[in-house]
Amino acid sequence: MILEALKLDEIKTKEMVRILTALKVDSSALVVTSEPEANVVKSARNLAGIKTLPVNLLNVVDILSSKMLLMEVAAARKAEQLWGEKPPERGNNAAI
Repeated sequence: MILEALKLDEIKTKEMVRILTALKVDSSALVVTSEPEANVVKSARNLAGIKTLPVNLLNVVDILSSKMLLMEVAAARKAEQLWGEKPPERGNNAAI
């Protein structure tokens, strides 16, 4: 599920629960932000099954360990840049 943005003005676990409930998250979930978000991390750290990561620390094990993946749009764009298909290299050593 792609989120426009996930920012919390203050550390509130109840607010994080409200957001996850509104998004119909009822199992384990990985929440990926574009940048480290201290308020998001601290608001979710006591919630069982919820893990938060900035996109630059995202890895396959964490993705496969969760039933749901929630990403900010900016995080999805950064993941595309990090993991996306690279254009083939051109030059003298190209296969024929």
